[in-house]
Amino acid sequence: MFLGTHEPKLDDKGRLVLPAKFRDDLAEGLVITKGQERCLFAFPMDEFRRVTEALAQAPVTHRAVRDYSRVFFASASHELLDKQGRVTIPPSLRTYAKLSRDCVVIGANTRIEIWDSQAWESYLADREQAFAELEEEVLPGVL
Repeated sequence: MFLGTHEPKLDDKGRLVLPAKFRDDLAEGLVITKGQERCLFAFPMDEFRRVTEALAQAPVTHRAVRDYSRVFFASASHELLDKQGRVTIPPSLRTYAKLSRDCVVIGANTRIEIWDSQAWESYLADREQAFAELEEEVLPGVL
């Protein structure tokens, strides 16, 4: 489980230091791909395999499944952490997420999300009030 908010800097070579507490779960490497709201999703290998199997069960006769799978897998990149706990973000993914030097890495349960810090602040400003006002019907029986 990945938790918390961290604010690493993207270096000139496109590398990002991931939080130390995330690194054991990423020993096999991770898959980084496009996420929604122009962030990046980073999955440990076991979770990426689970997502892959779930998408393989979805009917390819549904256009939305084909569209999502194409973008999701075509943009995916298997990466390994270096000895300093850095991961290289491929240029096309940096462009998609509009990553600048200041980034935010959040734990999102079974995945990590990587955001440009301004995009994250904008997202939070827009969504935190809605989160605070959630009705119980949104997550029945969960909270």
